[in-house]
Amino acid sequence: MAELLKGKPVAEAMVSRMQATAAALKEKGIEPTVCIVRVGERKDDLSYEKGVLKRCAEVGVTARQLILPETVTQDALETAFRAVNDDPAVHGILLFRPLPKTLDAERIRAMLDPKKDIDGWTDGSLAGVFANTKTGFAPCTAQAVMELLHHYGIDPKGRRAVVIGRSLVIGRPVSMLLMHENATVTTCHTRTVDVPAIAKEADLLVCAAGVMKGVTEAYTNPDQIVVDVGIHWDEAKGGLSGDVDFDCVAPHVRAITPVPGGVGSITTCVLLDHVLTAAGA
Repeated sequence: MAELLKGKPVAEAMVSRMQATAAALKEKGIEPTVCIVRVGERKDDLSYEKGVLKRCAEVGVTARQLILPETVTQDALETAFRAVNDDPAVHGILLFRPLPKTLDAERIRAMLDPKKDIDGWTDGSLAGVFANTKTGFAPCTAQAVMELLHHYGIDPKGRRAVVIGRSLVIGRPVSMLLMHENATVTTCHTRTVDVPAIAKEADLLVCAAGVMKGVTEAYTNPDQIVVDVGIHWDEAKGGLSGDVDFDCVAPHVRAITPVPGGVGSITTCVLLDHVLTAAGA
């Protein structure tokens, strides 16, 4: 059976480090602060918000909340958002998406200061990821993949990495982050011919296509490290599953992340790490 690359030890190590960082900032008179912007009462937003608030309290980051009704107008949203965006006491902004269909998220995205874009959403942040500069921040889940690899001592340098998926949330940014650490990266997508054959050659396989259990033993080799970024509700299982058919793949690879309990459990820590960096850490 493969080594399980669990996210909990990674998150615990990050929390310990971030607590010290937050304390050091406060000694300098800086109160690291994130503002959560939520429109409406979507259950998934409320669940994520609860997790972020809990983690903020644990780390020592001040959390503000800007809660607007689902009926809010575009002008009212932009006015409220601009006030937060322009507030020097707010170091990071987390806007829950998608917004209601009556609102234009692209206009908000264009307004957001990349220095406060802790979720890696703006063009400025994405440009920073691709150019490997300090502009903005990488998308949290993409960075969480890297945090997991670093924690377990998995150096991408010289490895053949295959990323299945090319979204701007995971696929493309994690490909760039791996390349910046000197992996040789192949990005597969819906038009790629014979993905299993390509994936089978990988030393490191990152699965982010958004297809439940789409990755099977045919994609793998015995020396491979598999990072599963997918998360889906599995009716048959009565729980969560990833992009990888875990039961099929785990006996045939060297190491693998579980779902749940893998990359997803690190993302909130990355979010707050970005807040601390924006605050001056």
